[in-house]
Amino acid sequence: MDPPFSPLSISREFKVELPNMSAPLVAAFSLHFDSQKETWRQTILLSFQSLGVIYGRLSTAPLYVFGTLDPEDIDPNKGLYELFSFVFWTLTIISLLKYTLIVLRADNDGEGNSIDNLLNQRFSEKMLLKCSYSHGILAGGTFSLYSLLCRHAKVGLLPDDKSGNEIKHYHAESPCNRSVESMARSAIQKRKASHYLMLFLALFGSCVIIADGVLTPAISDVPVTSACAILVCIFTLQHYGTHKIGFIFAPIIIFWLLCISGVGLYNIIHYDSHIIYAVSPVYMYRFIRNIDFERCKLLGSVVLCVAGSEAMFADLGHFSKKAIKVTFVCLIYPLLVLSYAGQTAYISKHLGDSKDVLHLGESVPKRNIYHAFTVLSLFASAVGSQATITASFSIINQCQAFGCFPRVKVIHTSDKIHGQVYIPDVNWILMVLSLAITIGLAVISGMLVTTCLMSLVIGLYWGKSLLLSAGFLVFFGSVEAVYLSLCLLSFYKGAWCLVLLVVLSMIIMLSWHYGTMKRYQFDIENKLSVDWLTNLSPGLGVSRVPGIGFIYTDVVTGIPAFFSHFITNLPAFHEVLIFVSFKSLPVPYIFPSQRYLIGRVGPKEYKIYRCIVQYGYCDCIRDTDDFEDRIIQCIGEFISREEGDFEAQTSPEEKVIAVGSSMADGSALIPLTRADSYIGRASLATSGTQSPFGDPSESSCPPVRRKKVQFVLPPNSPRMRLSVREELQELVDARESGTAYILGQSHLTVREGANFLKQFLIMTYVFLDKNCREPPVALNIPHAALVEVGMVYII
Repeated sequence: MDPPFSPLSISREFKVELPNMSAPLVAAFSLHFDSQKETWRQTILLSFQSLGVIYGRLSTAPLYVFGTLDPEDIDPNKGLYELFSFVFWTLTIISLLKYTLIVLRADNDGEGNSIDNLLNQRFSEKMLLKCSYSHGILAGGTFSLYSLLCRHAKVGLLPDDKSGNEIKHYHAESPCNRSVESMARSAIQKRKASHYLMLFLALFGSCVIIADGVLTPAISDVPVTSACAILVCIFTLQHYGTHKIGFIFAPIIIFWLLCISGVGLYNIIHYDSHIIYAVSPVYMYRFIRNIDFERCKLLGSVVLCVAGSEAMFADLGHFSKKAIKVTFVCLIYPLLVLSYAGQTAYISKHLGDSKDVLHLGESVPKRNIYHAFTVLSLFASAVGSQATITASFSIINQCQAFGCFPRVKVIHTSDKIHGQVYIPDVNWILMVLSLAITIGLAVISGMLVTTCLMSLVIGLYWGKSLLLSAGFLVFFGSVEAVYLSLCLLSFYKGAWCLVLLVVLSMIIMLSWHYGTMKRYQFDIENKLSVDWLTNLSPGLGVSRVPGIGFIYTDVVTGIPAFFSHFITNLPAFHEVLIFVSFKSLPVPYIFPSQRYLIGRVGPKEYKIYRCIVQYGYCDCIRDTDDFEDRIIQCIGEFISREEGDFEAQTSPEEKVIAVGSSMADGSALIPLTRADSYIGRASLATSGTQSPFGDPSESSCPPVRRKKVQFVLPPNSPRMRLSVREELQELVDARESGTAYILGQSHLTVREGANFLKQFLIMTYVFLDKNCREPPVALNIPHAALVEVGMVYII
């Protein structure tokens, strides 16, 4: 039998308890992961789909690497050999070594022991929670790296990351070697400037990917009318989701890769078989030895050979890590090397024949298939933009969960791969900007940010030596920094457009983050203690009315200021009060049994409860119509469990218990469906999502009206005390009397005398907040039951 799982501190102001591990949960967990274990058939299927989503841009890079060069700048005497050497080693070092073999390991708890080994060991809730994040749930991108640093180096600045202790119960002890990392960790934790720098890097990297998602689809060599028609088609297809888009686009990329690699092999055999010797780094040394301004411009085009490599990491939530690695190592990398080698071999024998000799289409051996190759390259180029579009959806989804992006509707398009998301508003904005814009800077900027954050992950999370961490930063960072400086030479040719888009995205993210932080600080500073409600409210003549009142607040302890404002002006509230808080944690998903933290506010006779709903940045928990039913059932389970917990009844601290029974398991309250009552609409039918590790009740459902759930008490049982049955009956009766939802509506204003920067950030935040298409609490609340309490926040 497993040792009891001791209470863990979730903050300084309240406790959280996790239940002991039970045999049924172990069995269910084992069966779930047996079904979730990735087979080779699934890997091949995901690899096929990834070709149409992730690798489209990387596969079409041969169209631009040599095609953007000026033939007059190339040295006819082995100059092409030197350029091919740079292409080969850049692709090998950055795409293969850095991303495929190193960065993909930092998949936000994607590493760990195998399921089979864990299932053969003694189980505890802590082990299963660690395992649940270690397999099949991947999330990539710069914010994923920042998330790892927030959890393991305590560098978080986000409102929901107040304490490094909040998520201790989600992870086993970090594998870091304390003796090696202690000094570096301590120095980073103490210096607030380093915290701001890491957040800035994460935001900057995200903005670069978003800007790249605008620019990449706009790059085309076809007439404007045709390019616009293709763009509209691509963005219109996005609502079908990654799963279907991958199947549609993958055959195009496969045929394209076979075509260019076949052409490359033909050219190597017929024109210059010695091109293979150019993989020697000696040719790079010769190029650098005779470096000048003209040669620097040549390297600015070479960096395009790794365009799309960042998408392998940013789109990690859409596919499995194994599928991404297998596809690149076994297919993409060798075929691209073959294509570049063949193109170089052709150009080496025809340099000077014409101005178009550097274009990939010129190396096609038979001219009668030239037009067919042109059409294929057009379709492949269009598919190539899918990687950055998909990456933009993933990055914005993570930023929104971290409080760094305005509220937008996120639709999960798959019930199997939980990272596959579609954001309608962002999709149409990207389309409009791409159409309006009819560059290697975007490519290398995001890679450099990933290198900086990854070096910190290596030292602070993986526990490797500081020398190895610094070596990673110096080795990859120096390569990317050189390419970045070379790309800046083309600033006047169009790179300014990227800078403009990045600045605009940064303003939006920084303003939203600053406004969210200040609003949260105001809530914390102006919240009231529980004593105010339990001791002082009777003096105000407060009356209790039948029903349940849900009060949505960002604070997890005490009484929110807007509710005290409401009570002061309208001295009445419901006989059952439930304070509901949503807390986004820097993990991809939350195990269902740990999603709801239930506690009691004040004495038992007041019937006031607190519910903290925890979710990861890939979860979609707010959009469920049965959310109210789940909270009520969890409170019923809390009441029945609390009765046997002496510490819970006597502790002066506000303590919460992790509760997560499914709707089908009514141990405290039995849910029954009323056949004659319908409310709401199942929004999961629109989003098409299923909560990870959840029960069937959480899965996707057809777009039909949902039946209202009525709760009844279980049959008399000697194990349930009379006081528990009475309190449960009062909860059921209150539910039958009606439900009201009370939300605070904040109005931010800047204090007189504030500087211009603060005024600008708050003004931008207010504008974004008022124009968000997604409400703060997306729970399909009936308008007749909604009460909004306005309050002015002076910042």
